[in-house]
Amino acid sequence: MELWNTTDVPAKLFTPLSNCTVDTSYRFTFYQVSYSLIFLLGLLTNSLALRKLCQSPCRVNSTAIYMISLSAADMFFIISLPLRIYYYHQKAVSSKTGDMSSWTSGVVFCQLTFILKYISLYGGIFFLVCIAVDRYFAVVHPLASSLRRLHVAQLVSGGIWSLVLGLSLSLPLLRSAASHQHRPCLLDPSLQHHRTIILVALCVVLASFLPPTVLLLYSYCKVLSVLRQPRRWSRSQRCNRQHTLRVIYWVLAIYLLCFLPYHINLLGYTLTHLGLLPHCGLAKVTMTLHPVVLMLASSNCCFNPLIYYFSSRLVHKEPPGGNGSK
Repeated sequence: MELWNTTDVPAKLFTPLSNCTVDTSYRFTFYQVSYSLIFLLGLLTNSLALRKLCQSPCRVNSTAIYMISLSAADMFFIISLPLRIYYYHQKAVSSKTGDMSSWTSGVVFCQLTFILKYISLYGGIFFLVCIAVDRYFAVVHPLASSLRRLHVAQLVSGGIWSLVLGLSLSLPLLRSAASHQHRPCLLDPSLQHHRTIILVALCVVLASFLPPTVLLLYSYCKVLSVLRQPRRWSRSQRCNRQHTLRVIYWVLAIYLLCFLPYHINLLGYTLTHLGLLPHCGLAKVTMTLHPVVLMLASSNCCFNPLIYYFSSRLVHKEPPGGNGSK
């Protein structure tokens, strides 16, 4: 159930690299084990984070709104993992018996699992960016407190959810339009119009990743430039400064580790698989790395609750719409 899953046999590309193959049959067992670990750890950490965020006796501020939305997006992916584990278990059994058609997932199954996956993936990206922009206004433009008021954060979160749901519904529809007739979970790039659809979906994915990445990096670079300026800090300001720095470093680590390798590899994987970038070495590397970077992207739902741990002071002690982060 990778983003562009096209074969259940050793990966094989289309012309002009039709003889460039890589045996990735190990991925069925790899996915079962890794998804099981992610499910257990993600369910535990996100449940605890949501419970603390929602039951906090302190007044909720803009940071908390984005944290709650981030945890909620992660939970959508977590609840889909048992379906994915079952899917790969059936594929592993089919691979051992040599009967790859012994169980064929239906359209509803594929649409549901991919919708939940995209909600988590792009919900995670967009709400991490919201946290970055929230820190930007708190530190760089503290006088613009109206932009961090609770109702503004709620409106922004509502808009982000609408965007995420739109992407999460449109991408599976594009997949469905380019899938095998009798195997809806698998893309069929052998037809030219299917390849065009796959490229359109790739452009949508990259357009949903690159602008948020630029915005996140810009926001944190400006925040770091302010926090590193020599000045007299009060005791409370020094404490909040340290908490803000921890949030920045942790968000950057999660974002760059989980999402950047995945999208870079996806670009090479798709272009080589469609034969638009005829380089066998690159094709083998991207196909080999694909399960690994996919697991890194999936594991963001386990790492995100730690952002709450590092930012709990900002969530619970900073006045709503205030500039306590400096």
